Amino acid sequence: MTFCAKPKKAVILKDFSMKKITTLIVALLLASVATAQDDGREAIVDGVAAVVGKNIVKFSDIENAYTQVRLRQGYDNAFANRCQILENIMLSKLLLHKGEVDSVEVKDEEVDQYVQYYLKAELRQYGGSREALHEATGFTYEEIEDRYRELLRQTIMRQRVEYSLTENVHITPGEVTDYFNNLPADSVPTIEDQYEISEIVLKPEVSETERDRVRTELARLRERVLNGEKFSMLATLYSQDPGSSKKGGELGFFSRGDMVGEFEAAAFALKPGEVSPIVETQYGFHIIQLIERRGNTVNVRHILMMPKVSADDLLKARMTLDSLAQEICAGRLSFDEAARSYSDAPNAKQGGVAVNSATGNARFSKEAFTEQYPGIGIAAMNEGDVSNATAMKTEENRDAYRIVRLDKKIPSHKANLIDDYDLIYNATLDDAKHRKVLALAQRMLKSTYVHISDEYKDCKFTQINWQNK
Repeated sequence: MTFCAKPKKAVILKDFSMKKITTLIVALLLASVATAQDDGREAIVDGVAAVVGKNIVKFSDIENAYTQVRLRQGYDNAFANRCQILENIMLSKLLLHKGEVDSVEVKDEEVDQYVQYYLKAELRQYGGSREALHEATGFTYEEIEDRYRELLRQTIMRQRVEYSLTENVHITPGEVTDYFNNLPADSVPTIEDQYEISEIVLKPEVSETERDRVRTELARLRERVLNGEKFSMLATLYSQDPGSSKKGGELGFFSRGDMVGEFEAAAFALKPGEVSPIVETQYGFHIIQLIERRGNTVNVRHILMMPKVSADDLLKARMTLDSLAQEICAGRLSFDEAARSYSDAPNAKQGGVAVNSATGNARFSKEAFTEQYPGIGIAAMNEGDVSNATAMKTEENRDAYRIVRLDKKIPSHKANLIDDYDLIYNATLDDAKHRKVLALAQRMLKSTYVHISDEYKDCKFTQINWQNK
């Protein structure tokens, strides 16, 4: 059901900017770290494909990245695309070489944070089981951790070199126009239908009775831990954090600033093995146990229990929103006014105007909208239509309801400077930064040792002249 329905009148976004290819290839190498099976292939392909400064590019680096690219994009010309991948990895190694020559500092604690982030992502794919990860990839958890550590250290250093080089790059509106006008016609992407929307969210309050119930239940669990029961076992049985409960409540290492304030303050105040008092955050109530402190990072396990909104209060929220939608459609109340007066969302003061969390702007492709607003059929709505009240989960995983108005629909079209200026601006800026990186790389070749193996000596490299000494 959609309110305000009127008779109908009637993203996959192909990125046409010159991307930071080195970043893409490093991402593909990271993706291949835990997916490459030890199936004997490496014995055939491994060896040194190229040397840049003191850094080598192995044949297996190219093969792993090529496999990832082929799976994503279906490349046909195997040699040409392997050459492109090799050049991108060599460019990355050249920036890494500059970082090493310039003594760019990368702290172990910083690398550890990223390692834990990627390891958590890998483990989530296998239900949090290290055994399942080992079986699927052929590598132990510790072996994958070591591989990530070195790749991520290199990535951070390279990114710092690139940032220091490009942070002051600016472009003018004229350059944006020239960049777009010089694109070949077949390189201008088609932008799928896009939508601009506003929303009103109602988050019913949790009753004090329910909050007391959860605190009492969590206090009992804390008492059981203090009396000798294993925290990890109770976390597995009772914690309502799906990401950590399967791991006995363990969160992995994090530093200050990574967690919400109340949780972080309690975690860093603990001694190894100590259990915190009950801690309240926006996500619910926790008890925390410190596992290990390593420098400025800590590893903890926790039990989370979330008080629930009553069914009656949720029904009231739904009925209130449906009534508001009817008032808006009848013209007795504007959507903007209703959002400012009633919405519990952070965008209430802006009249409920929604922002695409992936891009930071106000436009959504159908795919992006569906991901952020499941259960609402935006494609079937016309401009001005208001959806019926739809159940949702807040960022704190609380039950709530919302209604959405379709403010504007931008039909599928070829990219142009009027409708898609922000997109073209970002593409132009990326291109300007990339050209500056390439100019530095070309100059560096005069003082940097580079060797390319016979297997790739016939490559037609396109970004810089690697033979220019």
